[in-house]
Amino acid sequence: MSDPAQTTSVNQIVDRLARLADQDRVAVAKIIEVFGTQSFLPVLMVPALLVVSPLSGIPLFSSLCGITIAAISLQMVAGREHLWLPQFVVKRSLEGKRAREAIDKLHGVASWLDNHSRDRFQPLLRWPGRKLIQTLCLFCGAAMPFLEIVPFSSSILGAAVLLFATSLLLKDGLFAVFGLVAMSSAAAVLLTVAGSIQGAI
Repeated sequence: MSDPAQTTSVNQIVDRLARLADQDRVAVAKIIEVFGTQSFLPVLMVPALLVVSPLSGIPLFSSLCGITIAAISLQMVAGREHLWLPQFVVKRSLEGKRAREAIDKLHGVASWLDNHSRDRFQPLLRWPGRKLIQTLCLFCGAAMPFLEIVPFSSSILGAAVLLFATSLLLKDGLFAVFGLVAMSSAAAVLLTVAGSIQGAI
């Protein structure tokens, strides 16, 4: 098993997911085992990555990812040392082939994030900015189940979480700013859809 403490890039996370996807089924329990219960950021980035992949088209998949993101973020905000997830999340699994096809498309995203990271906007990554970023991840995750029927909104929120988590992992505060932009975009999509529904009524 890889040492979770050595996770220093987004590509490493995607590579570990790709190795897990070589199996017939990819179980959430196995993902947690591979990344470790003390590796909050890598585990947080897994559902964020998956919800921006084609897997987001699976009914209720975005909701499951959102619940997972919210649960992990809440424990980060609370300062827990070991990750806990509800059993109904831990027992979930994905078909290996479908997971492989989706994960293959994430290498480009991971490489872009890794290659464009720099030591920037460092004050955003210290307290209280760090806690604020974690709290924003919590809000994004908690909102996903309620936005399941709004086109693209869950993927946009997933992208926001990915950017927030990347900012903490790669120590680049500029990605946190990009995350705020993504959150604002999700809100704009929601307002647009709500306006369209109200106009139709």
